Amino acid sequence: MAHQTPLSTAVVLVGTAAIAILVLGTIAVISTYGWTPSERLAQGIESTAQAIVLWAAVALGLLAVIVGWGSFSRLPSKPAREGAMVGAVLGVQAAALGALLLWARGADVPRFARNFFEFELLADFWPRFIRAAGNTIVLAAGGQGIGMVLGLIFAVLAISNRRVVRAPARIYINFFRGTPLLWQLQFFFFGLVLGLRLGLTAYQTAILVLGLNAGAYTAEIFRAGIQSIERGQFEAARSLGMSYLQALRYVIIPQGFRRVIPPLTNEFVILIKDTSLVAVLGLTFAQQELMATSRDIYNQTFNATPYLAAAAGYLAITLPLIRAVNWLEKRLRSGLTGVGA
Repeated sequence: MAHQTPLSTAVVLVGTAAIAILVLGTIAVISTYGWTPSERLAQGIESTAQAIVLWAAVALGLLAVIVGWGSFSRLPSKPAREGAMVGAVLGVQAAALGALLLWARGADVPRFARNFFEFELLADFWPRFIRAAGNTIVLAAGGQGIGMVLGLIFAVLAISNRRVVRAPARIYINFFRGTPLLWQLQFFFFGLVLGLRLGLTAYQTAILVLGLNAGAYTAEIFRAGIQSIERGQFEAARSLGMSYLQALRYVIIPQGFRRVIPPLTNEFVILIKDTSLVAVLGLTFAQQELMATSRDIYNQTFNATPYLAAAAGYLAITLPLIRAVNWLEKRLRSGLTGVGA
């Protein structure tokens, strides 16, 4: 702020005010009318007070955009220009979202609120959603655990100089990456498990197939991480008397693992969402995951609010995971955590 001019400071404040009025004003208006039942929520959305909030946010947002972009080239310093740009971008966001909400007010708001925001309907189903969230975590964690082990094994095989060693790894990787997960779940359970009477339940088969699918993608992630390490480090490890596998274990793989943490996280997040496909196997009531639970409740109530609850459940699982892994990645890159740890 010490490097801002009065004009750039004003633009930042106007843009911030536009966002604050839009968000806090909307929450205040709807809270006054009530979030539930849906009739009160619809009244709040359609109220004159909410219209004033939205128009004020749009007006302030446009003001920030016009002044910020109009004065950008005339400001004397880079921090001042950056401040004007920040205020203008905030203004664009406030104006765009405010205009979208104004447009939405022209639709059938009561019906929309009744179909998607009937929160009272969920009161009797929270235990089912909690159990479903636990099942989702078990399915994803079990699949990812299997996938990590398989992925590391097949990644080592895939980088071998011998074609006879690489071939089985490439076949496995290409098969599970080249066929849909939905097909894999149905084929393995209905075709193999039931056809061969292997004695596995649908839940166990789901974890196994998720692990096999994740293993193919994880193998490619590990392979890229291993091959990103400079060849000289491998040669130096061999020159110290290490065998091929020892060089991989103590020198190459620990360094490669640091580099593949972000894509591994992405793979785990994708796997959490892919657990929604397990519903095709016909899980029991106690084994249902989030998507199957929300669909089952929708079939009972003919109301789409459970789908919002399922989305909230997925976000509650994935967002803390992403934050935790980002923190771990920073620790690893800063050198505060050793390779052994």
